[in-house]
Amino acid sequence: MDKAILTCALTGVLTNPKQHPVPVTPAQMASEARDAFNAGASIMHIHMRSQEEGMGHMPSWDPDVAENIVSAIREACPGVIINLTTGVVGKDISGPLACIRRVKPEIAACNAGSLNYLKLKEDGSWAWPPMVFDNPVAKVQQFLDVMEEAGTHPEFECFDVGIVRSVTMYLKNGMLKPTMGRAEYNLVMGVASGMPCDADLLALLPKYMAQDSVWQTTLIGRTEIWPVHQKTADLGGMLRTGLEDTFYLPGGERAKGNGELIAALAVCAHNAGRGIASPSEARAMLGLRAG
Repeated sequence: MDKAILTCALTGVLTNPKQHPVPVTPAQMASEARDAFNAGASIMHIHMRSQEEGMGHMPSWDPDVAENIVSAIREACPGVIINLTTGVVGKDISGPLACIRRVKPEIAACNAGSLNYLKLKEDGSWAWPPMVFDNPVAKVQQFLDVMEEAGTHPEFECFDVGIVRSVTMYLKNGMLKPTMGRAEYNLVMGVASGMPCDADLLALLPKYMAQDSVWQTTLIGRTEIWPVHQKTADLGGMLRTGLEDTFYLPGGERAKGNGELIAALAVCAHNAGRGIASPSEARAMLGLRAG
């Protein structure tokens, strides 16, 4: 595609704001979103954090918190596209569903398959107790049903090659309704027990996607992610970064905020001879409802 859609992942799940410069409050989220918006991001991927004193490292599924954050970002960034997180472990998905129903985001993440979520320390011990990020088909369908109800476009999060292939089966099965926009794959690379952040692997993946679909990469890591961002741009994929995914700029320096990361991502698009999509252009490319 001639133009690249830039998404900013503003804050992430559990990163401690006392240790890293991640936004938590509605005002902080709006300020960081504005910097990213000015640098070219059309889409803001949002995780909500607890607003209680000293608890900003913990996630929140309070619809009031979601509404306050989304409203602040929309006011700061006229025309911006909101992409809401939904990821939860276990069968109880009432929190994410309540947030979708309240804020009616144009896009929401739809985690498309299960993953053994693992990480090792240098000494070989587990960084956290081994866990399963469970996303069986019935759970995926529950999310899709509420997204359809809310007029929300699902972004299928793919942590492994088998999940990419599963999404293609979901599409053939008719799980994505015509009113929900074009099929969109998000290739998550760099999670220790998922797909590695590897340009050679990336080049193989588009052939496993449905025709006429859109795809992007979410790359987790440090400076090793930037050549893969460039490969994404070269192959025609959409681009995402932000403090959820990395703290490091291409030269190895720590980013002061999301705006710097999005500016570096825009360079990847320009290097590939591509322009940056405006919010209205991104809506048309994804088949979203009018914003």
